[in-house]
Amino acid sequence: MYRKTFFLLCSVLLVLNCQSLKNTQNNTPPTHPEIQREFRAAWVATVDNINWPSSPGLPVTVQKEEALEILDLLADNNFNAVIFQVRPQADALYESELEPWSYYLSGEQGESPFPYYDPLEFWIDEAHKRGLELHVWLNPYRAHHPKGGIVSDNSLVNIKSDLVVELKNGYWWFDPSLKETQDHGIDVVMDIVKRYDIDGVHFDDYFYPYPSYNDDEDFPDDKSWNDYVGNGGDMSRGDWRRNSVNQFIENIYTSIKKEKPFVKFGLSPFGIWRPGHPSSIQGFDQYDVLYADAKLWLNEGWIDYFSPQLYWPVNQVEQSFPVLLGWWTEQNYKNRHVWPGISIGRFQGEKQADEVLNNIMITRGMIPEAPGLVHWSVAPLIGNDTLQTELKTKPYREKAVVPSLSWLNQKTPGLPEVDYEFSEENVVVSINKPEAEISNWIVYYKYDDTWSERILSKKRKQLILPYTIEVQSESVDSLKAPEVSLLQEIQVTYIDRFGFESKASVRNLDK
Repeated sequence: MYRKTFFLLCSVLLVLNCQSLKNTQNNTPPTHPEIQREFRAAWVATVDNINWPSSPGLPVTVQKEEALEILDLLADNNFNAVIFQVRPQADALYESELEPWSYYLSGEQGESPFPYYDPLEFWIDEAHKRGLELHVWLNPYRAHHPKGGIVSDNSLVNIKSDLVVELKNGYWWFDPSLKETQDHGIDVVMDIVKRYDIDGVHFDDYFYPYPSYNDDEDFPDDKSWNDYVGNGGDMSRGDWRRNSVNQFIENIYTSIKKEKPFVKFGLSPFGIWRPGHPSSIQGFDQYDVLYADAKLWLNEGWIDYFSPQLYWPVNQVEQSFPVLLGWWTEQNYKNRHVWPGISIGRFQGEKQADEVLNNIMITRGMIPEAPGLVHWSVAPLIGNDTLQTELKTKPYREKAVVPSLSWLNQKTPGLPEVDYEFSEENVVVSINKPEAEISNWIVYYKYDDTWSERILSKKRKQLILPYTIEVQSESVDSLKAPEVSLLQEIQVTYIDRFGFESKASVRNLDK
């Protein structure tokens, strides 16, 4: 009698002990595989309705449908970021008290969408649902585009007429040398940074305008130049112009980092700094014509990522993609991210896919620690089954996490709070972490001895894992029944807003 009672007690204790083991987090060092890191972004241009919306004045429902098609395309092909143009001509594709609603939305500058919605808020929310970062792309100096409708009463051309000049070919441009221009530009950027849950701020290659915008005549800033000289200024005109842009870039970076240090600041200048740098390179001189000293910005680390527009083929000697990429990486004294911009629409068919894949693999080889690319633009991907298949079955076969901002925050995030709900067939894994504090979360899981992982959107709260899965045997006997693999272990981490992966919450299963 006593012996039977003893064995019964031992059995109960054993069951309780197993249940306790099943429901207790084990914080041993992680054994899961390392997640792939790579920046995979595409530009979505709104100026002249290049990418979105397809034309001004579309119904809001159609605008949203087109946006979702683009975001689904990027998510389905394992991209992890979208660079969305929100300020094409000193106007706004978002609610703003500083600048009018964009012509490219309604067909009339200053007119809000009807029925009302905030396009930027919509893009951010839908991008984050799909695990995509959203970077806002702004043009800092373009005040009016010739394909941007009439210069309305709401236009900053009229509201801030003392800051803008008219060019010969229908453009209006802010004078970059004016402090008021810089102050307004910073105000616009910081308004977005403070009010929206963005992941990055992005400028492209438009600083002082390209010569063709003014019939190859010099930029009309005689008044501000004469004021500078009259006040004792001693820089050359070129240095004075470059210095104005340099101050603006540095102040933008400093302002963003002071407010939200995890928000990335990215720049995408023209791909050549100056002809002869390196020696085999020839082409346009942005330093002397656009007054953009992009080399200095990278040297000084006034950016988090740098995406020179290397739109030329790999084997084009005078503008070679790998040669220019190598030179730019040599200028990266502060170890920021160099993620070149590539043009995916210059070729078609097999040649197109081959060139894009070459760009990706060259970048991975030259910048293995934190590779990445920005694709100009999303348009050549749309409906392009050949290119999509090549990307998704080859370099973008697996999802990847955006590389971390290692120079900003070296602290490893703490252990995530994870809930496990067990049923007869599966386990439901849930993370308890405020969305504002994370970019993604990752569930690593092991069936028998094989690890797999799922990178999940911060807006997705749970993942269901079955206790068993069927695995087709590699035997040549195709009639052999599938083998059954058992779920052995789960490890959960999250990626914080700086891109750092947390410690793992570890769960061993005995079911």
